[in-house]
Amino acid sequence: MEWRPELNIVIRMKIDETDRKIINAFSADSKVTLRKLAQKIGVSFVTVMNRVKRLEKEGVIRAYTAKIDYEKLGYDTHVIIDVRISKGKLFELEKKIAMVSNIYAVYDTTGGSDATVIGRFRSTKALDSFLKTIQTYDFVEKTTTKLVLNTIKESQVRL
Repeated sequence: MEWRPELNIVIRMKIDETDRKIINAFSADSKVTLRKLAQKIGVSFVTVMNRVKRLEKEGVIRAYTAKIDYEKLGYDTHVIIDVRISKGKLFELEKKIAMVSNIYAVYDTTGGSDATVIGRFRSTKALDSFLKTIQTYDFVEKTTTKLVLNTIKESQVRL
């Protein structure tokens, strides 16, 4: 991506079919070797290596990570929390909440709430403690908590 201040726009990186195949392959399996990836998509190892370096440099590929089954680790309480925040305190609250290890996503949102927070907790008692803590912040007007009962789909977007 490139910032063009004179136009006040961000120029997005163009990707081709080879880039798409590389991105989708890493989304499915971040441990795939460059050699296997090259064979799978029908291009040379050097092509894959150069493309991956470019995608990393441009920030398209930001990290290589494992898909963790948090329930097997005891994090059975999966929640989505909508938060309504007093005017002018949105970023302050989001930064504060983002520091909590149980929270893995914080989004600015539209609609009835200003932010949506997604996290996992070991128990409803731990969740209750977190909620009571954030509800003591002067700038939190309201929270609405939704308990995730089942995950039907959770994956990367395929290009």
